[in-house]
Amino acid sequence: MRKKSGKWQKEKILEIYKMVLTNKEKYNKKYNNGKEKSNSLFSISKATGIKKNILQEVYNRGIGAYKGNIESVRLKSGKKDYSVKDKTKKMSKEQWAMARVYGFVMENKKQIGKGKPDNDLWIIRK
Repeated sequence: MRKKSGKWQKEKILEIYKMVLTNKEKYNKKYNNGKEKSNSLFSISKATGIKKNILQEVYNRGIGAYKGNIESVRLKSGKKDYSVKDKTKKMSKEQWAMARVYGFVMENKKQIGKGKPDNDLWIIRK
């Protein structure tokens, strides 16, 4: 059996990476929206049944997390690269906050699990 080349392995990894959906893409797929459609807190609330004031609090916490630790914010491409200091290459605070909202409504366990940052809001969400 022939050994696979490094180039083939890199292509396969990229193919698998592209199959991983963001929470926004998962949300849009679940609620039959276009893949890249942006949604307001109101429309997310209406679709999910989660109170808008709960989603607003998740959003506000996202803004706070962004301001509190800008170094941990991902690049606009979605990649993690903590060595990049240039804010223009990173997500905006609004993008970061909406990503947190999408993670919340799509039940991201790193966010809503016991002892996690938004667990208190998850418990009272409806």
